[in-house]
Amino acid sequence: MRTVTVVGASLSGLYTARELRAQGFDGRLVIVGDEPHRPYDRPPLSKDFLTGRADEDDLALTDPEETGRLDAEWLLGVRARGLDPRSRTVLLDDGRTVSTDGVVIATGAAARRLPGDGLAGVHTLRTLDDARALRAELTRGPRQVVVIGGGFIGAETASSCAALGHHVTVVEAAPLPLVPQLGAEMAAVCAALHRRGGVDLVTGTGVAGLHGTVAVTGVELADGRVLAADVVIVGIGATPSTAWLAGSTLALHDGVLCDDGCVTALPQVVAVGDVARVGGNRAEHWTSATEQPRVAVANLLAGRTLEAVRSVPYFWSDQYGARIQFAGRRRDGDTVRVTEGELADGAPGESGFLARYERDGHTVAVLSVDHPRPFTRARRELERAQSEGKRAQPAAS
Repeated sequence: MRTVTVVGASLSGLYTARELRAQGFDGRLVIVGDEPHRPYDRPPLSKDFLTGRADEDDLALTDPEETGRLDAEWLLGVRARGLDPRSRTVLLDDGRTVSTDGVVIATGAAARRLPGDGLAGVHTLRTLDDARALRAELTRGPRQVVVIGGGFIGAETASSCAALGHHVTVVEAAPLPLVPQLGAEMAAVCAALHRRGGVDLVTGTGVAGLHGTVAVTGVELADGRVLAADVVIVGIGATPSTAWLAGSTLALHDGVLCDDGCVTALPQVVAVGDVARVGGNRAEHWTSATEQPRVAVANLLAGRTLEAVRSVPYFWSDQYGARIQFAGRRRDGDTVRVTEGELADGAPGESGFLARYERDGHTVAVLSVDHPRPFTRARRELERAQSEGKRAQPAAS
């Protein structure tokens, strides 16, 4: 294999490039990125960067020394517009083509938008340029901020806006935010964090539309209410960036379909990160983006699936001064128990808590709020149990 092209100058794309060199690939390495920026860390965008505690230099994931060691050709600010599997060529939207022996798809996902959200004052928060624009707007004095969507990005952004002194309302269509991820009982705990942080939480109703002519002035809810707004942040999830692969014969369904080793049905094509549906699951989390590349590269260089991704899903979120951590795979019907720490009136106590999700008498997932050491121990138990092919045992009450 003489040339490998990584499509996506993302976190997962960078980790893939590192793994290629670490695993002995010494050929031509091309990295294509639709943004003009070198890879940067996205989690701080909704937190420290938005509040001004971090600047752009703090987000950088590479430095000149590492860039030199990677010895890659960086094609930045250009989008991939197609993949020709017969000639194994990546087509770029500026008319150039890249002939390659192997392809790593790491194009990530794009923020979902609302119809007609072209008004001034309406933002998404997915990229560095998004964060720059929102941060500039939030420095113009106290604002009426409406965050549409109570997921992790929405909650973190709401927390940052509240910390900056803005009046914030979060609108969530579901009865509680984060129910799909945490279940109703623990989602109620996260709802309590919003209220503890001084943020208004409106649940159980969607958004009918935005008010305004040039700039946004309000958010109309499905129940007829109108919330005044100078700034609207749309945090309603993301869509895998796969449109450029139409016509490539790759199987696409909420991402690029891969086996357990990140390998697609096309020879010498693998996918990693937010865009990859690995073994039936797609995870938009930092840990997936950093762990999948090792396996994907090993299988790409071998020309077949030799390894599988076996890590336990893990994510974290910082909201209103609290650190939320979750690991494992929960399902509806799992029993959840607080096994360490305490909840006080539905909110975490001063020392936080650890909760275990149990199925058939075994722990299948763990959640903590401000209880990091017990969480780390419980997460290791899950990982050890998975590597041994069994579920973790329940903790003593």
